[in-house]
Amino acid sequence: MNHIASWIWVLIPLTAIGMKGFRSWLALKERQLDAQSRETAEKTAQYAAHTERLEQRVRVLERIVTDKGMDLSDEIERLRDAPLN
Repeated sequence: MNHIASWIWVLIPLTAIGMKGFRSWLALKERQLDAQSRETAEKTAQYAAHTERLEQRVRVLERIVTDKGMDLSDEIERLRDAPLN
């Protein structure tokens, strides 16, 4: 029994040292996660801005396609291709 008691006095400081190392590792992981979160948020903002620019371009193309001027352009092309009498 005395033998076990002597090991307890050795294990207590070793556990304390191990806990300090574990806390340091946890702090490192937390910093890594924070950095990754900031990077992800930045990329998300970039993708959102890019998507907004693409949506604006599609809106412009939709206006061009649905504009009456497109019908006029098609009519001119048909008249060009029509045989002369």
